[in-house]
Amino acid sequence: MGIRGIDVILYEKKEMGTDDFGAPIYEEIPEVVSDVLIGEPSSTEVLDTLNITGKRLQYTLAIPKGDTHDWHERTVEFFGRKFRTFGEPTEGIEDMIPLRWNKKVTVEKYG
Repeated sequence: MGIRGIDVILYEKKEMGTDDFGAPIYEEIPEVVSDVLIGEPSSTEVLDTLNITGKRLQYTLAIPKGDTHDWHERTVEFFGRKFRTFGEPTEGIEDMIPLRWNKKVTVEKYG
C-alpha cells in the first residue's frame, strides 16, 4: 500500500480591505491540502528549536511535491486541533527526492 499522508486544512490569508489606519485586514479561508505527512520531532529537535526560536516544535509536516500554497506563518488544522506554522519552510529539489514530498514545515500548538 505504501506511505500515505492525510488531509490538512490550511488557512490561506486573503486581504479584505484596510482598517481606519490603512493597515490591511485579512480573512482566513480554509483550503484542504491532501497527502500531507505528519511527523513527531525528536526531543533534541524540540529543545534545539525552543532554544533558537523560543517556540515549541509540536510536529513537522511533509508537503507533497507540486504544492504551491504559502505555508509561512499560517494556521493549519489536523487531528481536530489548530496549529501555527513558524519559520521558513524548507524545500528540496523535486527531481532529486525519491518520494512524493519535498517540502518541510514546522508547526507549534495554537490556541
